[in-house]
Amino acid sequence: MIKKTLDDPRYAMAWLAAPLVLGGLAMYVPTLVDLFRGYWMSDDNAHGPIVLAISVWLLYRKWAELNPPMLDASAPRAWGGWALVASALLLYVFGRSQQIIQAEAFSAIPLLMGFTVLLWGRAVLGKAWFAFFFMFFMIPLPGTVVDPVTLPMKTAVSYMAEQIMYAAGYPVARVGVILYVGQYQMLVADACAGLRTLFTLEALGLLYLNLVRYQSIGRNVGLALLIIPISMSANVIRVIVLCLVTLYLGDEAGQGFLHGFAGFVLFFSALALTLAADSLLRLLFSRRKPQGA
Repeated sequence: MIKKTLDDPRYAMAWLAAPLVLGGLAMYVPTLVDLFRGYWMSDDNAHGPIVLAISVWLLYRKWAELNPPMLDASAPRAWGGWALVASALLLYVFGRSQQIIQAEAFSAIPLLMGFTVLLWGRAVLGKAWFAFFFMFFMIPLPGTVVDPVTLPMKTAVSYMAEQIMYAAGYPVARVGVILYVGQYQMLVADACAGLRTLFTLEALGLLYLNLVRYQSIGRNVGLALLIIPISMSANVIRVIVLCLVTLYLGDEAGQGFLHGFAGFVLFFSALALTLAADSLLRLLFSRRKPQGA
Protein backbone atom coordinates (compact mmCIF):
# COMPACT_ATOMS: atom_id res chain seq x y z
CA MET A 1 0.00 0.00 0.00
CA ILE A 2 2.84 2.36 0.87
CA LYS A 3 4.75 1.43 -2.30
CA LYS A 4 1.68 2.10 -4.39
CA THR A 5 1.34 5.51 -2.79
CA LEU A 6 4.97 6.36 -3.42
CA ASP A 7 4.64 5.32 -7.07
CA ASP A 8 1.60 7.56 -7.54
CA PRO A 9 2.56 10.48 -9.85
CA ARG A 10 0.44 12.82 -7.77
CA TYR A 11 2.48 11.93 -4.69
CA ALA A 12 5.75 12.64 -6.51
CA MET A 13 4.28 15.82 -7.93
CA ALA A 14 3.41 17.06 -4.44
CA TRP A 15 6.96 16.50 -3.21
CA LEU A 16 8.37 18.24 -6.29
CA ALA A 17 5.91 21.12 -6.34
CA ALA A 18 6.21 22.03 -2.66
CA PRO A 19 9.85 23.25 -2.74
CA LEU A 20 9.26 24.96 -6.10
CA VAL A 21 6.27 26.87 -4.77
CA LEU A 22 7.99 27.81 -1.53
CA GLY A 23 11.13 28.88 -3.37
CA GLY A 24 9.12 30.93 -5.85
CA LEU A 25 7.24 32.68 -3.04
CA ALA A 26 10.47 33.45 -1.22
CA MET A 27 11.91 34.98 -4.39
CA TYR A 28 9.01 36.91 -5.83
CA VAL A 29 6.87 38.04 -2.89
CA PRO A 30 9.48 40.75 -2.12
CA THR A 31 9.45 41.66 -5.81
CA LEU A 32 5.67 42.07 -5.78
CA VAL A 33 5.88 44.15 -2.61
CA ASP A 34 8.42 46.45 -4.27
CA LEU A 35 6.21 46.78 -7.34
CA PHE A 36 3.11 47.59 -5.30
CA ARG A 37 5.02 50.17 -3.28
CA GLY A 38 6.74 51.67 -6.33
CA TYR A 39 5.88 51.50 -10.01
CA TRP A 40 2.39 50.01 -9.65
CA MET A 41 1.35 52.95 -7.45
CA SER A 42 1.76 55.38 -10.36
CA ASP A 43 -0.90 56.12 -12.95
CA ASP A 44 1.39 54.99 -15.77
CA ASN A 45 1.80 51.46 -14.41
CA ALA A 46 -1.41 50.94 -12.43
CA HIS A 47 -2.40 48.25 -14.94
CA GLY A 48 0.35 45.93 -13.65
CA PRO A 49 -1.70 44.09 -10.99
CA ILE A 50 -4.61 43.72 -13.44
CA VAL A 51 -2.31 42.19 -16.07
CA LEU A 52 -0.89 39.80 -13.48
CA ALA A 53 -4.37 38.70 -12.39
CA ILE A 54 -5.47 38.19 -16.01
CA SER A 55 -2.30 36.19 -16.75
CA VAL A 56 -3.00 33.88 -13.80
CA TRP A 57 -6.57 33.45 -15.03
CA LEU A 58 -5.37 32.67 -18.57
CA LEU A 59 -2.99 30.03 -17.20
CA TYR A 60 -5.74 28.51 -15.07
CA ARG A 61 -8.14 28.42 -18.02
CA LYS A 62 -5.55 26.84 -20.30
CA TRP A 63 -4.56 24.26 -17.69
CA ALA A 64 -8.23 23.34 -17.17
CA GLU A 65 -8.58 22.98 -20.94
CA LEU A 66 -5.42 20.91 -21.47
CA ASN A 67 -5.51 19.01 -18.17
CA PRO A 68 -1.89 17.84 -18.62
CA PRO A 69 -0.96 14.68 -16.68
CA MET A 70 1.23 15.17 -13.64
CA LEU A 71 4.86 14.32 -14.37
CA ASP A 72 4.06 12.96 -17.82
CA ALA A 73 6.89 10.54 -18.49
CA SER A 74 6.03 10.35 -22.18
CA ALA A 75 6.39 14.11 -22.73
CA PRO A 76 9.67 14.91 -24.51
CA ARG A 77 12.08 16.83 -22.32
CA ALA A 78 14.39 19.49 -23.69
CA TRP A 79 17.54 21.14 -22.47
CA GLY A 80 15.78 24.36 -23.33
CA GLY A 81 13.79 24.01 -20.10
CA TRP A 82 16.94 23.97 -17.99
CA ALA A 83 18.33 26.84 -20.07
CA LEU A 84 15.22 28.91 -19.34
CA VAL A 85 15.42 28.18 -15.61
CA ALA A 86 19.14 28.97 -15.45
CA SER A 87 18.81 32.22 -17.39
CA ALA A 88 15.83 33.25 -15.24
CA LEU A 89 17.75 32.68 -12.02
CA LEU A 90 20.74 34.65 -13.31
CA LEU A 91 18.46 37.47 -14.40
CA TYR A 92 16.74 37.47 -11.01
CA VAL A 93 20.04 37.64 -9.13
CA PHE A 94 21.25 40.44 -11.39
CA GLY A 95 18.05 42.46 -11.03
CA ARG A 96 17.80 41.95 -7.28
CA SER A 97 21.44 42.78 -6.59
CA GLN A 98 21.47 45.83 -8.86
CA GLN A 99 17.97 46.97 -7.84
CA ILE A 100 16.66 46.77 -11.40
CA ILE A 101 13.04 45.84 -10.80
CA GLN A 102 12.33 45.29 -14.50
CA ALA A 103 14.91 42.48 -14.76
CA GLU A 104 13.81 41.04 -11.43
CA ALA A 105 10.14 40.90 -12.41
CA PHE A 106 10.80 39.70 -15.96
CA SER A 107 12.80 36.72 -14.67
CA ALA A 108 9.56 35.15 -13.42
CA ILE A 109 8.36 34.60 -16.99
CA PRO A 110 11.22 32.40 -18.31
CA LEU A 111 11.31 30.64 -14.92
CA LEU A 112 7.66 29.58 -15.22
CA MET A 113 8.19 28.66 -18.87
CA GLY A 114 11.21 26.53 -17.99
CA PHE A 115 9.33 24.67 -15.24
CA THR A 116 6.46 24.08 -17.66
CA VAL A 117 8.82 22.47 -20.19
CA LEU A 118 10.52 20.33 -17.55
CA LEU A 119 7.30 19.14 -15.92
CA TRP A 120 4.96 18.78 -18.88
CA GLY A 121 6.99 19.16 -22.05
CA ARG A 122 7.25 21.66 -24.87
CA ALA A 123 3.80 20.86 -26.26
CA VAL A 124 2.06 22.24 -23.17
CA LEU A 125 4.22 25.36 -23.28
CA GLY A 126 3.35 25.84 -26.94
CA LYS A 127 -0.37 25.74 -26.18
CA ALA A 128 -0.13 28.03 -23.15
CA TRP A 129 2.29 30.53 -24.70
CA PHE A 130 -0.08 33.52 -24.71
CA ALA A 131 -0.53 33.54 -20.93
CA PHE A 132 3.24 33.77 -20.47
CA PHE A 133 3.54 36.37 -23.22
CA PHE A 134 0.78 38.47 -21.65
CA MET A 135 2.76 38.66 -18.39
CA PHE A 136 5.27 40.83 -20.21
CA PHE A 137 2.80 43.74 -20.07
CA MET A 138 2.89 43.83 -16.25
CA ILE A 139 6.57 44.80 -16.24
CA PRO A 140 7.25 48.56 -15.96
CA LEU A 141 8.97 49.99 -18.99
CA PRO A 142 12.37 51.54 -18.22
CA GLY A 143 12.83 55.24 -18.75
CA THR A 144 15.59 54.67 -21.30
CA VAL A 145 12.97 53.09 -23.58
CA VAL A 146 10.07 55.39 -22.77
CA ASP A 147 11.65 58.85 -22.87
CA PRO A 148 12.92 58.91 -26.51
CA VAL A 149 9.53 57.77 -27.83
CA THR A 150 7.22 59.75 -25.57
CA LEU A 151 7.87 63.26 -26.93
CA PRO A 152 7.10 62.40 -30.60
CA MET A 153 3.96 60.58 -29.49
CA LYS A 154 2.80 63.52 -27.36
CA THR A 155 3.47 65.91 -30.25
CA ALA A 156 1.41 63.75 -32.63
CA VAL A 157 -1.50 63.44 -30.19
CA SER A 158 -1.42 67.18 -29.45
CA TYR A 159 -1.47 68.00 -33.16
CA MET A 160 -4.42 65.71 -33.90
CA ALA A 161 -6.38 67.00 -30.91
CA GLU A 162 -5.76 70.59 -32.02
CA GLN A 163 -6.87 69.93 -35.58
CA ILE A 164 -10.07 68.14 -34.53
CA MET A 165 -11.06 70.82 -32.02
CA TYR A 166 -10.23 73.62 -34.45
CA ALA A 167 -12.37 71.96 -37.13
CA ALA A 168 -15.20 71.76 -34.60
CA GLY A 169 -14.98 75.51 -34.04
CA TYR A 170 -13.28 75.64 -30.65
CA PRO A 171 -10.74 78.39 -29.81
CA VAL A 172 -7.59 76.29 -29.70
CA ALA A 173 -3.92 76.79 -30.49
CA ARG A 174 -0.83 74.69 -29.93
CA VAL A 175 2.85 75.26 -29.18
CA GLY A 176 4.71 71.95 -29.08
CA VAL A 177 2.80 69.77 -26.61
CA ILE A 178 1.01 72.72 -24.96
CA LEU A 179 -2.60 73.35 -25.99
CA TYR A 180 -4.23 76.74 -25.47
CA VAL A 181 -7.99 76.27 -25.14
CA GLY A 182 -9.81 79.54 -24.55
CA GLN A 183 -8.10 81.21 -21.59
CA TYR A 184 -6.61 77.94 -20.37
CA GLN A 185 -3.18 76.47 -21.01
CA MET A 186 -2.88 72.68 -20.96
CA LEU A 187 0.25 70.58 -21.10
CA VAL A 188 -0.21 67.14 -22.68
CA ALA A 189 1.43 64.93 -20.05
CA ASP A 190 3.16 61.59 -20.53
CA ALA A 191 0.19 59.78 -18.99
CA CYS A 192 -2.11 61.21 -21.66
CA ALA A 193 -0.09 60.20 -24.69
CA GLY A 194 3.01 58.31 -23.61
CA LEU A 195 4.45 54.95 -24.58
CA ARG A 196 3.24 53.39 -21.33
CA THR A 197 -0.36 54.19 -22.22
CA LEU A 198 0.12 52.73 -25.69
CA PHE A 199 1.71 49.68 -24.07
CA THR A 200 -1.35 49.17 -21.87
CA LEU A 201 -3.80 49.54 -24.72
CA GLU A 202 -1.74 47.12 -26.82
CA ALA A 203 -2.18 44.57 -24.04
CA LEU A 204 -5.94 45.18 -24.07
CA GLY A 205 -6.12 44.63 -27.81
CA LEU A 206 -4.06 41.45 -27.77
CA LEU A 207 -6.17 40.07 -24.94
CA TYR A 208 -9.27 40.75 -27.00
CA LEU A 209 -7.77 38.87 -29.94
CA ASN A 210 -6.91 35.91 -27.74
CA LEU A 211 -10.38 35.72 -26.25
CA VAL A 212 -12.33 35.92 -29.51
CA ARG A 213 -10.04 33.37 -31.28
CA TYR A 214 -11.01 34.03 -34.87
CA GLN A 215 -10.13 31.35 -37.40
CA SER A 216 -9.48 33.90 -40.13
CA ILE A 217 -5.77 34.72 -40.21
CA GLY A 218 -6.41 37.88 -42.21
CA ARG A 219 -8.93 39.13 -39.68
CA ASN A 220 -6.55 38.47 -36.77
CA VAL A 221 -3.62 40.17 -38.51
CA GLY A 222 -5.75 43.12 -39.60
CA LEU A 223 -7.06 43.73 -36.09
CA ALA A 224 -3.58 43.34 -34.59
CA LEU A 225 -2.21 45.97 -36.96
CA LEU A 226 -5.06 48.34 -36.15
CA ILE A 227 -4.37 48.21 -32.41
CA ILE A 228 -1.65 50.88 -32.62
CA PRO A 229 -3.72 53.53 -34.50
CA ILE A 230 -6.68 52.66 -32.26
CA SER A 231 -4.52 53.33 -29.20
CA MET A 232 -3.38 56.66 -30.62
CA SER A 233 -6.98 57.62 -31.44
CA ALA A 234 -8.09 56.77 -27.89
CA ASN A 235 -5.36 59.03 -26.53
CA VAL A 236 -6.57 61.86 -28.79
CA ILE A 237 -10.12 61.39 -27.50
CA ARG A 238 -8.84 61.53 -23.91
CA VAL A 239 -6.97 64.80 -24.54
CA ILE A 240 -10.02 66.34 -26.24
CA VAL A 241 -12.26 65.32 -23.34
CA LEU A 242 -9.87 66.93 -20.86
CA CYS A 243 -9.74 70.10 -22.94
CA LEU A 244 -13.52 70.34 -23.10
CA VAL A 245 -13.91 69.65 -19.38
CA THR A 246 -11.42 72.42 -18.60
CA LEU A 247 -13.03 74.83 -21.07
CA TYR A 248 -16.58 74.38 -19.79
CA LEU A 249 -16.05 73.53 -16.09
CA GLY A 250 -12.78 75.26 -15.28
CA ASP A 251 -9.22 74.33 -14.55
CA GLU A 252 -10.01 72.85 -11.13
CA ALA A 253 -12.42 70.34 -12.63
CA GLY A 254 -9.95 69.42 -15.37
CA GLN A 255 -7.16 68.74 -12.89
CA GLY A 256 -9.33 67.12 -10.24
CA PHE A 257 -11.67 64.17 -10.28
CA LEU A 258 -12.63 64.49 -13.93
CA HIS A 259 -8.95 64.20 -14.93
CA GLY A 260 -8.88 60.76 -13.36
CA PHE A 261 -12.20 59.91 -14.99
CA ALA A 262 -10.61 60.67 -18.35
CA GLY A 263 -8.58 57.50 -17.84
CA PHE A 264 -11.82 55.52 -18.05
CA VAL A 265 -12.68 57.49 -21.17
CA LEU A 266 -9.37 56.31 -22.66
CA PHE A 267 -10.06 52.62 -22.14
CA PHE A 268 -13.74 52.77 -23.06
CA SER A 269 -12.78 54.62 -26.25
CA ALA A 270 -10.14 52.04 -27.08
CA LEU A 271 -12.62 49.22 -26.48
CA ALA A 272 -15.32 50.89 -28.59
CA LEU A 273 -12.87 51.56 -31.44
CA THR A 274 -11.62 47.96 -31.27
CA LEU A 275 -15.17 46.61 -31.50
CA ALA A 276 -15.94 48.97 -34.39
CA ALA A 277 -12.78 47.94 -36.27
CA ASP A 278 -13.58 44.29 -35.61
CA SER A 279 -17.08 44.75 -37.03
CA LEU A 280 -15.68 46.36 -40.19
CA LEU A 281 -13.18 43.54 -40.62
CA ARG A 282 -15.96 41.00 -40.13
CA LEU A 283 -17.94 42.59 -42.95
CA LEU A 284 -14.84 42.74 -45.16
CA PHE A 285 -13.80 39.13 -44.69
CA SER A 286 -17.34 37.78 -44.74
CA ARG A 287 -17.71 39.18 -48.28
CA ARG A 288 -14.43 37.67 -49.42
CA LYS A 289 -14.85 34.37 -47.61
CA PRO A 290 -18.33 33.62 -46.30
CA GLN A 291 -17.16 30.53 -44.43
CA GLY A 292 -14.53 32.53 -42.44
CA ALA A 293 -14.32 33.33 -38.77
